[in-house]
Amino acid sequence: MKDEAERAGGRRKDLKARTRAFALRVIRLCESLPNSAPGRVMSNQLLRAGTSVGAHYREATRARSTAEFVSKLEGGLQELEETMYWMELVGEAQLLPAERLADLAGEADELAAILVSCVRSAKARRTAAKENAQ
Repeated sequence: MKDEAERAGGRRKDLKARTRAFALRVIRLCESLPNSAPGRVMSNQLLRAGTSVGAHYREATRARSTAEFVSKLEGGLQELEETMYWMELVGEAQLLPAERLADLAGEADELAAILVSCVRSAKARRTAAKENAQ
């Protein structure tokens, strides 16, 4: 049981660092967008969505219940989806080269997969706990 708790703590630290690094990369990406009307709009949207993923994750780690934990993670997932949408538009509008976006888009996909897994696990644990209580 102790080993499992230590592994979970390590994963939380890793995900905390990854979401923070993701936000910093989004900030740098936004700074490189052109100072045109589309560039500013996309920069603002991308900046807001991409930097809030980590905030949602941190809120989730302080959740008082499984329902709150799931809700915060799902909020982070929504922000990741929005981030991916804006990055796709940046690429399709040719505001930045596609190769400049590829690695960050890949990290967004990986983070989304991790958060989905966390949500599923939390929901499964909640269901198992309810069944055991009956």
